[in-house]
Amino acid sequence: VDFVESVFGNAGDPSLPENDAALDVEHWNGTTGCIILAPHLRLLKKKDLGLPHWDKATDRQRRDSMAWKEENELYNDGGAFKISLRTKEGVFVTMIADNYFGYCKKEVKTQLSFSSNLFGTEEEHAGGALAFASMSWGSEFFPDQRVLRPNHHYDGRAPLKSYSYAEAIKFLGDEVEVQTEGYAVDKKFPDIVYIPEDSVASMETGQITWKGGSMFLVPNHVYIHPSGYQMSLKKSLDKAGWHITGTVAEPMCCHKPSTVSGGGKSEISKLLSDMITFGTVRIDNVKKDLAYVDMILKRDYSDRFSEPRGSELPLLDPKRTLGSLVKLLTPSDEYTADYNEWLDTIPPMIKSLVFLVKHHYKPSWGKDWKSHINVQMIDGHEGDICLVDGKHVVVQYLRMGKTRDNRERKFKLRHDFVPAQKIQTEDDISASVVVPRERLEHLSSEVSNPSVKIVKNCELRLFQRPDDACIRGYDTKTEEDLASLGNFISNFEPMTGQEAQELTKRAVDFDKYTEPMQKLLRQAAEGPKEKFVVSSAHFRLVNGKPTANPRYLQVRTDFGEPRASRVAHVAACLRRCMPVTK
Repeated sequence: VDFVESVFGNAGDPSLPENDAALDVEHWNGTTGCIILAPHLRLLKKKDLGLPHWDKATDRQRRDSMAWKEENELYNDGGAFKISLRTKEGVFVTMIADNYFGYCKKEVKTQLSFSSNLFGTEEEHAGGALAFASMSWGSEFFPDQRVLRPNHHYDGRAPLKSYSYAEAIKFLGDEVEVQTEGYAVDKKFPDIVYIPEDSVASMETGQITWKGGSMFLVPNHVYIHPSGYQMSLKKSLDKAGWHITGTVAEPMCCHKPSTVSGGGKSEISKLLSDMITFGTVRIDNVKKDLAYVDMILKRDYSDRFSEPRGSELPLLDPKRTLGSLVKLLTPSDEYTADYNEWLDTIPPMIKSLVFLVKHHYKPSWGKDWKSHINVQMIDGHEGDICLVDGKHVVVQYLRMGKTRDNRERKFKLRHDFVPAQKIQTEDDISASVVVPRERLEHLSSEVSNPSVKIVKNCELRLFQRPDDACIRGYDTKTEEDLASLGNFISNFEPMTGQEAQELTKRAVDFDKYTEPMQKLLRQAAEGPKEKFVVSSAHFRLVNGKPTANPRYLQVRTDFGEPRASRVAHVAACLRRCMPVTK
């Protein structure tokens, strides 16, 4: 019962009027369900339940083992079973002859599905998340086409839209405190700040400036532009430096419907950052390679199309994005055969250097960008590790499985790549309904479908199976969750304080855990030896092997991270020019 209430909540004492579903005419859909757990029924005998002797049974009864030969034969051979009663009036009762909590959750799901069908909606075995595309701005942020065009993407054909701080304040209303310096602070979350439309942020100065005002650029605060675009100063994923990140206001709604167990519903919302590794940028010959890069930057690209398409922006122009440069230097059917052939002659390392220069370039460098790119000096000679303004450049790689000889497969990511911000919306049980588009207000301009699906998560907590947690430090979210209090954990090996102490002494393996799990295990090692603790990397042993079904209840991210939900709501409202109270 505790497990089911943890997943679906507790509606309270039904004898009290405020908890009586029959009195809640606005929300109750008229169906009633009941689940009875009766594990002792597994001891009932077939004969006592009125089943016939084998000689008097029908072929169907014999096939289904609904007959007995010996008087002491147990119903269903003593195995778990359930009996269900359903009526067209919407009453359903299920009796489960077992004590496994997972069956209760599945039965609630079954009853939700039956109730939804009677009500005219649909219950879905689905997973999903809101994914907000993000990027690294490097050391400077300024509102360019990516901020002002639809969905914050560079598209030369789409018109720019003007957004103003004054208009944003009207939409925000009483939700913010307007400061005399020219910005506003969210009343619910003081680290959410609303800035003017001409704001520019710089890591060098450590400030955000606009016409007539400025403020400090504070790490991990969220600064929201009147367009809904969000900007923050954060540590880079490798923890070696800082950068300014940007996040769009309109998310991609990822919805995976009608998915069987193990079909990847939870994977949609998992952190991509757990699969990113890091390396250094290398330059073989500084003068030669940078001269090659300079030639690419100065080249005239008007010949890449069979028919001229107007003037081209210089490759280092701030109005040209890194994405457009990547497209420019990638072979395409839109380009001429000669141009594609020329692209194929450029070594991959040189292309990477071009993208590196573009990402780190600042208008203040002018034409003298080469003086900012160099390599380390080792033993009095030039090495091959790249430096930008004397600082190491870190390149990111995405881990994608292993080869047959057990080598990791890695793919280089763009220099401005940052994993999308995600808010999990579904994990297993959802209710949905499809409605005509015109029945809804303030939809995103990106939505052009004649009808849309409205989806609602039915669970308060999510029954997760963290398969990758067996690799220490790999699943950072699971290690953080299991290190917190109030967990419901299943199929992890209970570890005594003595065993935790031995684990902490294996320094090399122990250091692979993330800090939250290390802290939990240290506390257990220093505490009473008779108490138990769980390590995220140690699944319960079944017949001498780790189980394939480790489980724990995870708090929904929209509940566990309320600031992220607040930012998502406010940003979308500003983007769609609607009051945040809608």
